[in-house]
Parts: sequence; C-alpha cells; structure tokens
Amino acid sequence: MRKGFTRKPQADEPAIRLKNYITPSGLQRLKDEHRFLLTRERPAVAEVVAWAAGNGDRSDNADYRYGKRRLRQIDGRIRFLTKRIEAAEVVDPEAPRTGQAKMRAFFGATVRYTNAVGEERVVSIVGTDEVDLGRNHISWVSPLGRALMKSEAGDSVVLQAPGGTEYLTVLEVYYQRISVEPFREPPGSEAAAKVPRQS
Repeated sequence: MRKGFTRKPQADEPAIRLKNYITPSGLQRLKDEHRFLLTRERPAVAEVVAWAAGNGDRSDNADYRYGKRRLRQIDGRIRFLTKRIEAAEVVDPEAPRTGQAKMRAFFGATVRYTNAVGEERVVSIVGTDEVDLGRNHISWVSPLGRALMKSEAGDSVVLQAPGGTEYLTVLEVYYQRISVEPFREPPGSEAAAKVPRQS
C-alpha cells in the first residue's frame, strides 16, 4: 500500500483491540513461559554472551553474535507475553451459567456438531493463545469459532471457510474444564544445558 493511502489514527480515537479472552489454564501456561524466560533462559543466555564477549574480537565471534540475537528474541517474547498477560480477560468454562448463557455457545463452550455429510466433530472454543488443533481447541475468532458463537443445540449455522461454504448442525453445547497443554521447558534451551551439579 502506498503511503498516500494510509492515515494516522487521531488522538481522540480509541484503539481497536480484540479482547484477550483466555481460560485459567491458558493464562497459567503464559505465566509459566514468561517466568521461565525471565528467570532461567534469559540469565543463562546472558551468561553465555558475557563469556563470549570476553573471548576477544566480537565481529568474528559466532557465540557472541548468536547469543545477542537470541537475547533479542527472548526479550521480544517476554514483551509479547507481558502484554498478553496484562490484557487477559479470564473466562472459566466451569463457572455456573444461567439462562441463555447455559444453552448457547460462547467463549469456553464445547460444541458437538455435524456437517452436511453427517461427519460429527467436537470442538472447544478457546483464546487465540490456546489454539491446539490436536486437542480440537479452536479460537473464538476463527471462522469456525465465529460460526458457532451464540448457537445452541438444533441450530443450523453457515461456516464461511477459505475452502467454501459449509452448513453445520449443532447437536450439543456444554461447558466443562478445558485442559490446555502446560508449558514445558524446550529441550534445546540454554537453561536446560545448565543442569546444577550435585555434590
């Protein structure tokens, strides 16, 4: 896009942002990763960078250059996670619901539906930081998530997907605990290489 067609937002215009809805276990995963990067991974990489800096010529020092690049990546991820955690609006799928909220699909719902050829599928509607297609966790802002929103058992919904239009029939909507894969320390992390020596 050419610069002539862009406009700067006015000072009095509110910034349009999607809410960061997230389940309690999804928020815990973000916090665990944030804590790991801040307290273990970043200090371990900083130690390697300090060691590499002491080895002389930095322009020809691969350990130093790689370490500095890795520190920038870690700092970027820490900033991203900090913003996501601060903006988080926790919605507990297990919280009691009444009236329409109990019957209809909203954030945190698990929905059983069938497509036009009778294939049945079950998905849970979660936040953008919790998407896990292997566990059938879909984002509330995905095409399928938006199509299922506010539907209830017996409703027919239209899914506008990149591959074309699909017609789905909602069979059941219920709310239960949605288990998110917990954060695990990456096997190749610098902190993993720093195993404490036993005396």
